[in-house]
Amino acid sequence: MKKTGFQFSLPVTFLREGKRFVAYSPALDLSTSGKTFKEAQKRFFEAAMIFFEEIAKKGTFDEVLANLGWQKVKKDWQPPMIVSQKLETLNVCV
Repeated sequence: MKKTGFQFSLPVTFLREGKRFVAYSPALDLSTSGKTFKEAQKRFFEAAMIFFEEIAKKGTFDEVLANLGWQKVKKDWQPPMIVSQKLETLNVCV
């Protein structure tokens, strides 16, 4: 099997939840956490690499990325990009 590679910029959001740091990318619908910011970054990179290795191994690379909203431009895949992120105030009555 011929191996090919590609490079792209992936939107990743980092949150603090209590004492842990969470890394989440809507472009992959993938998240992980760590005790430190650096650990969360490292774990996200590892999880993303496993994600891509698995979909390539299963032969579902194009299908999975398309279902996640990625666009193929010429021969390259482009992830959906976050265009805005802000805090919204909601009034909830329960």
